[in-house]
Amino acid sequence: MEAGSALYLVAAAVCLAFSALAPAVSGDGATLESVPDLVKAMYLNIESFPCVRLLNLSGEIGCSNPGSEKIIAPIVRLTKGSDQLVQPSTVLLPLDQMSDFFLRVSNDPEFHQKVSGVLIESNGANNLQELSPDRKFPQDAFAPYSNRSHDWNPAGSGIMWNRYDFPVFLLSEDSTRILQKVSEKNKKTDNGYKANVAEFDLVMQTTKAQTHDSASCLKERSCLPLGGNSVWASLPPIKNGSTEHQKPIILAITSQDSASFFRDRSIGSDSPISGLIALLTAVDALSHIHDLSNLKKQLVFAVFNGEAWGYLGSRKFLQELDKGADSVNGINSLMIDQVLEIGSVGKAVIEEYPSFFVHAAGNSSASKKILDALQSASKSLGSDNVKVKQAASSNPGIPPSSLMSFIRKNMSTSGVVLEDFDFHFSNRFYHSYLDNPANINSSSIAAAAALVARSLYILASADSVVDLMTLNTIKVNVSLVEELIGCLLTCNPGLSCGLVKNFISPSSSSCPSHYVGVFLDDPSGTQFPSYADDTSRFVWNFLADRTSTSAGNKSSCTGKCGDEGEVCVGAEVEGGGRCAVSTTRYVPAYSTRVKFEDNAWHVLPANSSDPMGVVDPVWTESYWNTIGLKVYAVQDSTYDWLILLAGLSITAASYCAVHVGRAYISKVVKRD
Repeated sequence: MEAGSALYLVAAAVCLAFSALAPAVSGDGATLESVPDLVKAMYLNIESFPCVRLLNLSGEIGCSNPGSEKIIAPIVRLTKGSDQLVQPSTVLLPLDQMSDFFLRVSNDPEFHQKVSGVLIESNGANNLQELSPDRKFPQDAFAPYSNRSHDWNPAGSGIMWNRYDFPVFLLSEDSTRILQKVSEKNKKTDNGYKANVAEFDLVMQTTKAQTHDSASCLKERSCLPLGGNSVWASLPPIKNGSTEHQKPIILAITSQDSASFFRDRSIGSDSPISGLIALLTAVDALSHIHDLSNLKKQLVFAVFNGEAWGYLGSRKFLQELDKGADSVNGINSLMIDQVLEIGSVGKAVIEEYPSFFVHAAGNSSASKKILDALQSASKSLGSDNVKVKQAASSNPGIPPSSLMSFIRKNMSTSGVVLEDFDFHFSNRFYHSYLDNPANINSSSIAAAAALVARSLYILASADSVVDLMTLNTIKVNVSLVEELIGCLLTCNPGLSCGLVKNFISPSSSSCPSHYVGVFLDDPSGTQFPSYADDTSRFVWNFLADRTSTSAGNKSSCTGKCGDEGEVCVGAEVEGGGRCAVSTTRYVPAYSTRVKFEDNAWHVLPANSSDPMGVVDPVWTESYWNTIGLKVYAVQDSTYDWLILLAGLSITAASYCAVHVGRAYISKVVKRD
């Protein structure tokens, strides 16, 4: 009995020691019925959005783990009063310090070395007056004028164009609150027993392959060029796709992609999606007008993709026109008479009535006619009091816009850009994830749509007398504006809205993001792309529907239609789509400096005849295997050694106790 009691006491001591030293697992232990339950209890569920690695011909920008291994570091919240790091740390950063922090990291190598990763808080946005990670003159190298010092974007910090050799994630609001509590725990724990750490898996393939520019990474196939699909359509359809005996073209353009520090949070509500919504709404209004074929000029609409990354869509569109490619069959560059671009139009309501500014390319008589048409359209709207003003002559030229591509291609291009600002962007969150639906006014977009629709009708009438009765019947559907905002800019309903699902089956149920992405298709199959993004496919179907005339064949379709000039609208929806006569086409949108050959992408040498190609950075995005962020508690290494030492001591004591016990039992047995 005495030996047994001794053994029981030793076992109890072992259990007590390990229970005292072992780290606690968060959660209710009683619910840990499986390995997934254990994993869920150990790791906090963090919703986040990464900054990723992008490359160009001269180097890299964006974020990545510095090597091929995961990064693990304790979480420290950095505030204005505590701006020093005593060890390599994961920095939990308040949103209002984002610009200053990344500028400091870029200019302070010693501070940079102590930053293992960054988690950006998303709360506090309501108190923020401005945040723009882009430059003060976005894409200034493409400007068709020499004055590049103008601050179109005064809020711009330029931080999105720098390279950061550490991972950066934007937290959701819920995750922000969780991480703030975690950082407080770390701050209060002064004995070093436990620390909450972040584990980052943001390993880029270009980092592993040591390919640090676009030319080398395309050669080694560790990246893909940025790109997507643009869309154009004519109203009414162009007969037989022939360019012979065609009317001069009034080209209305806008863009569909935005940019951000965080890849999947490129919303772009004001810049540029407000312009896209205005154009789609204007097309809808014009589609109800009969006898548009009797007008003197042809209306053509183009929605460009990839404009935020070197005007990819507009430049490729112009190159396709020069080549006479199938993607632009029916039109050519010589037919383009005037260009009207709808830019940022979501913030024009300053007081009571919307006011828009017209930025003209040069002082040509054709550009003056566009301004006159816009002002005539403004007057025709009467009590709506939509104001149109000419932008200040002190501006160096047109603001950053797709029209720059047309002017650099042909300096005699007649065109204007309709914007909600004069000297500087009214959008203080340009190319920031905060350019969200709260940053725009739907009535401003509706006013721009009405202005554009009536202006295009006036321009297409040319020098003939405008039919005022018809002009006054051109009215926009305000509820369509609201619906498009919900579909293209909000999480609920997002692209799962009824309007979008009438045309396509969205590939993603997540919140809309208008980052261009990478070009995955074979460029030769432009009219039936396999990887067109949801927004491009919706725009194609919407324009095809609104610019179409009924087809003779009423049967449903799931792809191609039998008759020439017909397209299948709504092919993705359950039950199939319908064939309609429409001149609506996809145009590939990727750099004119890259070529797909032998199943791989190659960088082409600069061509002096293409001035925008000479300054094209040729943007690419790195491959990656997985992107992950985990948060969990770990012990200090001192306690790991302490547990090991305690375990060894207990093992030795147990061995001695067993040995002594056996000897004692042997003696007792011998006595018996």
